Amino acid sequence: MHLAPTLADIEALAQAAVERLPDMFRQHLVSVILRVEDFPDDQVMAEMGLETPWDLLGLYWGRPVGMKGDVPTGALPDMIFLYRRPMLDLWCEGDDRLDALVTHVLVHEVGHHFGLSDEAMEAIERQATGL
Repeated sequence: MHLAPTLADIEALAQAAVERLPDMFRQHLVSVILRVEDFPDDQVMAEMGLETPWDLLGLYWGRPVGMKGDVPTGALPDMIFLYRRPMLDLWCEGDDRLDALVTHVLVHEVGHHFGLSDEAMEAIERQATGL
């Protein structure tokens, strides 16, 4: 019998992906909290206008890169959320390895935060996955 990868399994894959990222990303991610949850919470669902919790694979929650020096008192640290159940659903439907999917979501969340193009994110993802 096969069991679905746990929250801890997905977190371990994400941490391994971070280690394969270029220095610029790894240095930024030192102060970013990585959280793996089954689904986005109700607040995220409402703010993003999601129809179902299956619609979101990941989310970077934080202040824009250019505003880092202007952090208000009591501000939460930047966080990356990876949503296990939607990722597992996509993984089961496709041909990608789970570690490649986790890397893809992680790179895209960080990349969008940095304002990178899709092409730049794809190049970083290729480097991180060795493909």
